[in-house]
Amino acid sequence: MSLAGLSLRDLEYLLAVAEHRHFGRAAESCGVSQPALSAQVRKLEALLNLPVFERLPGRVLVTARGEVVLARAAVVVREARALLMAARAGEAPLAGPFRLGAIPTLGPYLLPRILRPLREAFPPMRPVLSEARTAELRDALKAGTLDAALCCAGPADPALRALPLFLEPFLLMRAPGQPAREPACLPGEGELLLLEEGHCLRDQALAACGIGAPPGLRHATGLDMLRHMVAAGEGTSLMPAMAAAALGPVEGLVEYEPLPAGVGREVVLLVRASDPRAAALEALAAVVRDAAPSMEAVVAR
Repeated sequence: MSLAGLSLRDLEYLLAVAEHRHFGRAAESCGVSQPALSAQVRKLEALLNLPVFERLPGRVLVTARGEVVLARAAVVVREARALLMAARAGEAPLAGPFRLGAIPTLGPYLLPRILRPLREAFPPMRPVLSEARTAELRDALKAGTLDAALCCAGPADPALRALPLFLEPFLLMRAPGQPAREPACLPGEGELLLLEEGHCLRDQALAACGIGAPPGLRHATGLDMLRHMVAAGEGTSLMPAMAAAALGPVEGLVEYEPLPAGVGREVVLLVRASDPRAAALEALAAVVRDAAPSMEAVVAR
């Protein structure tokens, strides 16, 4: 099947008419005369051998078969624009939408600190943010639906590259007056409270405490719920330093205690090993690294 008669510009005209439901306004938005646009739309309808629009006095309707054509035309035009953007990426490798993911225990506390520095360092870049657990972020990176992910260092994967950012300390979170046991992160009274399965912080907390299996059956869906469970006296837990600083002590019902140096998690910027923008991604990681708060200051709060 020959594509000789198919023009991307004609598809743009088609989409403009569908958007405005008016040939005159569509022509104005495309910067052409109405007769020229109308002629090209009719030419395209003839090529497709179907009417995309039903023309009525003063308004335009989309036919049932036209809806299918418009949906596919939108995909073609979007991909063509992406192709141009990729081809021009040599001048600004991170220009345009940059899909950045983050794990839930990190994103809400780190992203507000780094977005402005990122925009200043990469003006053509438009961050598109999302949140997911580590396994989902790694899968999305490998599938190409993410450009980078803020998460914690994990198992080596030849398809991915981890750019180190910083070590975030853990704090012991417990109700005031609750005695500590050795090692320091084990609960004095009650159980060690954890996030539900799928959160990397769950495994990190178990590893930090030297525990091979969860000591109890209860878990929290997120850090705020974990904090309230500790405030209710149900046990103790570990809290990442940035989250502890942001969430606070629940009106004096929770206190945070520093743990020995080195007890924490390594935060990284995860990218595809095959991404040709390696130098730009290294520069992006450096901006994040510089914009992140001082962990000593966060712990001291």
